[in-house]
Amino acid sequence: MEVSQLLVCELKDPRIGLTTVTDVKMSPDLKQARVYVSVWGGIEERQKTLEGLNNAASHIRHTIGSRLRLRNTPQLSFCYDSSIEYGAKIEELIQKSKQLSQPMDDDNWSTS
Repeated sequence: MEVSQLLVCELKDPRIGLTTVTDVKMSPDLKQARVYVSVWGGIEERQKTLEGLNNAASHIRHTIGSRLRLRNTPQLSFCYDSSIEYGAKIEELIQKSKQLSQPMDDDNWSTS
């Protein structure tokens, strides 16, 4: 939650585009955190955003540590999460499948 708020409200890096935090995975010793993000845009936008996020990781880490008053704040690394993109592609395939499986009636026939 804190990472999401930082991305939306406080980071002003122009490289960071429209980004959503989708998941955070912690190492068993809680010293590392992998933050998964979804980025709106193409491959170039994704690369710029990840670069900006990883460059800002130490600032984000420091801010989170001071807000949450943690004894040890984990090292952060940002990774692209393709699950939303994958889900959209599956949804598109399902919709196409539904359209193909609908029976043709008089309204669906075109006369050329």
